[in-house]
Amino acid sequence: MKDDKKGSSGSGQPAQGASSIPNRILGSLRDALNAASRDERSGEITVGERADAAAKAAAAEPAKAEPTPAAATARATATARPEVPTVPAGQQMSAADALREAKTPTRVHFEAEPTTRVVHGAPTVAAAKPAGSASDVGKTQVIRGKPKNVSAAFHQDPVVGWLVVVSGLGLGAYRPIFEGNNHIGRGKNQRIPIDFGDDTISSEEQAYIRYDSMDRSFLFVPNLSKTNIVAVNDKKPTGAVKLEAMDLITMGRTKLAFVPFCGEEFDWSELAELKE
Repeated sequence: MKDDKKGSSGSGQPAQGASSIPNRILGSLRDALNAASRDERSGEITVGERADAAAKAAAAEPAKAEPTPAAATARATATARPEVPTVPAGQQMSAADALREAKTPTRVHFEAEPTTRVVHGAPTVAAAKPAGSASDVGKTQVIRGKPKNVSAAFHQDPVVGWLVVVSGLGLGAYRPIFEGNNHIGRGKNQRIPIDFGDDTISSEEQAYIRYDSMDRSFLFVPNLSKTNIVAVNDKKPTGAVKLEAMDLITMGRTKLAFVPFCGEEFDWSELAELKE
């Protein structure tokens, strides 16, 4: 019995060691299963599995052609990152200073080049120009000695006198009297138009004033075919009447004073340039 106990006790220790081996195998298997379950939950791959996956991907992926220099340059440009300038430790600002600077509006001052320039050239001596050249046109010229008479035609019909409105519409206005025969009326086409609004004056040829340069006299001739009556110094002529200075002519409601310019003392024919 003792031998049996010894045998059982002696074989009991090895039996205990033999029973610990399955425990170790089960423990390592349990650890492997736990690790596998953790990898499945987290999606991570162990080192051995990663190496196998990389080898399989390399074998399955076909060989790619080497990129051209232009493609490599474009890829390098696309993937290049801008360099971030480093600020020295002494020039770094605090967060409060950075916030204050961001809130303060910055003013940019541009200094533009002046667009107007003054160029001082050397003084030049103007060349002498002949008198009467084209550049002298419009300048005032000095007349030395006796001026020469230059014959010229009349700019317009020569004025020999005036009719001045002294009563009625158009008070203060005047109309010139020309050499030869002058017809008077309210129309603007008359040689002496009395067109100040007096509708009692005939529109055409109510009377005539004639200046004759041969005898240097003025004649007033009424138009007897008109119903409106005219008067000279309150007299109603039926024929030609000789006019004198400041005679008063009445036509409708308008009174006109006669002011001569030519006469016994002067006539346009006396001018020397007209005689040449």
